[in-house]
Amino acid sequence: MLQTNFYMNIRTSNSKCPVMHGSNTNTKRTVTDWWPHTLNLDILHQHDAKTNPYNADFDYAKAFNSLDLEAVKTDLKTLMHDSQSWWPADWGTYGGLMIRMAWHSAGTYRTFDGRGGGGTGNQRFAPLNSWPDNQDLDKARRLVWPIKKKYGNKLSWADLFILAGNMAYESMGFKTLGFAGGRIDIWHPEKDIDWGSEKEWLAATRNRYYDDQERDSLRNPLSAVQMGLIYVNPQGVDFIPNPLKTALDVRVTFERMGMNDEETVALAAGGHTVGKCHGNADPASIGPEPEAAGIREAGLGWISTNKNVKPEEKLSSGLEGAWTTTPYKWNHTYFHLLLNHEWESKKSPAGAWQWEPKHIKDEDKPTDAFNPGVKRNPIMTDADMALKMDPIYAKISKRFYEDPAYFEETFAKAWFKLTHRDMGPKSRYLGKDVPQADFIWQDPIPKEDYKLTKEQVASLKETLLKSGLTNSELITTAWDSARTFRKSDYRGGANGARIRLAPQIDWIGNEPIKLKKVLAKLTEIQNNFKPKVSIADLIVIGGSAALENAIQKGGFNIEVPFTCGRGDATAEMTDVKSFQVLEPIHDGFRNWNSDDHDIQPEELLIDKAQLMGLTAIEMVILIGGMRVLDTNYGGSNLGVFTNNIGALTNDFFVNITDMSYKWEKVRKNLFHLNDRKTGDVVYSATNFDLILGSNSILRSYAEFYAQDDNKERFVHDFVKTWVKVMNADRYDLK
Repeated sequence: MLQTNFYMNIRTSNSKCPVMHGSNTNTKRTVTDWWPHTLNLDILHQHDAKTNPYNADFDYAKAFNSLDLEAVKTDLKTLMHDSQSWWPADWGTYGGLMIRMAWHSAGTYRTFDGRGGGGTGNQRFAPLNSWPDNQDLDKARRLVWPIKKKYGNKLSWADLFILAGNMAYESMGFKTLGFAGGRIDIWHPEKDIDWGSEKEWLAATRNRYYDDQERDSLRNPLSAVQMGLIYVNPQGVDFIPNPLKTALDVRVTFERMGMNDEETVALAAGGHTVGKCHGNADPASIGPEPEAAGIREAGLGWISTNKNVKPEEKLSSGLEGAWTTTPYKWNHTYFHLLLNHEWESKKSPAGAWQWEPKHIKDEDKPTDAFNPGVKRNPIMTDADMALKMDPIYAKISKRFYEDPAYFEETFAKAWFKLTHRDMGPKSRYLGKDVPQADFIWQDPIPKEDYKLTKEQVASLKETLLKSGLTNSELITTAWDSARTFRKSDYRGGANGARIRLAPQIDWIGNEPIKLKKVLAKLTEIQNNFKPKVSIADLIVIGGSAALENAIQKGGFNIEVPFTCGRGDATAEMTDVKSFQVLEPIHDGFRNWNSDDHDIQPEELLIDKAQLMGLTAIEMVILIGGMRVLDTNYGGSNLGVFTNNIGALTNDFFVNITDMSYKWEKVRKNLFHLNDRKTGDVVYSATNFDLILGSNSILRSYAEFYAQDDNKERFVHDFVKTWVKVMNADRYDLK
């Protein structure tokens, strides 16, 4: 009877369900739902090993280098012409579809924070797999699945997407510049990328601009003009045809991808030389995107509800038609049609705005993708028309039209840049198809093959400590050199010693006066040292020597590991403009914030730590150590919770967790730690400091390192994390 009543109570409860739901599988309410302003540390913990099906010792570079790349290329070229009944190929080739897959995989890259791009295979996951601009690319990914299945772990999805685009071009008659492998797949959606704050797809562009009348005021770090687009709206700004206005969007968004005007025109023309737009279906007949589709769709989306759908009834951009006369093979009719015809805006069968020629000969028209006896008008998007009507783009278009060979050369280079820009330096490239040429956008660094013995390194450390430079100066110079590293696109870092070159040598965040003093002394030591040492290595050795000295002052004797091999880049190897985006405007590790933004300091700290490839624990370790090492920007005492400045101790953690202090806010981003008994100000601090004592997760780490039995553990962990930062860009060590 008791048992019966028990189950009756369950059935009549508010849940109306007899099954216990203990886990939050559908994430109806999360911590941030309850407390929206809670600091989100998830981006520091994403891509945990638990999500990765490979073993911890799996080496993708080794696996890829064992791949028969020529066999893969052959299989991909065969696939291009193997039309499947469940998704028939236009003109019998999947070339255009595969090029679009590769383009849209790589095209999300943006220079501002280095995020996006094709380096992780993130197109497989939300939100990208369900973006309006990626409609039907789910079909492309399923079409290449047999290739992935066959070559397995030797070929990542990310590499496969880009290689498929290359082979599509080659199967259609265009010779690409080359291909590099080395992209490592992720296994769940990326949470660190800000794609915009809109809650609906393709919302009005005003949501993304500080002033939507000023098209260069697109909010950082965004590069696409609307939520769910890769670049610009093909129909025109806010779906209104206006090529001159669209030209402004094209210029801004491609510039934020790191492309100049010539590369922009080449990419648009080369991308639209083959393939077609799809808008020959009623939008109302198309089902939801993959993430919203029912379980029976097996992960696919945008399924037509029309049971008798014809092969030509496809919908992606909504525009309908091809750009060139022979879109199934590489040709030079794009500029011929664009520049030599008068165009007018019309509606596609799906109701989207597109441009069509007013008068055109039949021989200039492409045939229908599925009806060889039928001719169709070519079409242009609003962005294509921008290449004709914008004065700068028009001049470049005319040159490409008159010199097809130059156009092909420029496009080949631009396509290679587009598909490899987020891979970082050439030292990360894998495979036999890597071009021999070095490009400035790869941030080249001379290779160094010299070796230093332990005795030579020890001698350099002694010389550096006796040079007149302080520990603080040596540590901050090494830190400032290394902190530019971004795991998002593998740019920056200590290798190359670009801190001594423009623009970095004059960055305010690098304290130029002090930096130039340190570099002058390092150069003097370099000139007097035999056999050889690079400035890049010397900067890191200086930081190591100073750190070892600080460890000794703290009562321990621990060596800081060092591996030589860094080279010194030259000004000729450095694109000053492209490095401007790496300039820091804050550094929570050195307790500095320029205050010329409205973002909370602790949010900036998390973002920076994630870009550097740090975990939350490593971030806490570095802050606690850097404070007591006297490395604050400008020598400030903010957050320096110790009476033994310059010694590497756990004092920061001891004091931030000490309940004998009461925190008092003085003004924005400034606090006092007051003695509870006397009321005296003992220490001053910023948000960067106090977040480690207020956030429950970060405080748990601070408490761990404040423990009496973890004093030495902290020093060891700081050294390990420091070396990780110094070696973050040493791909030869990985």
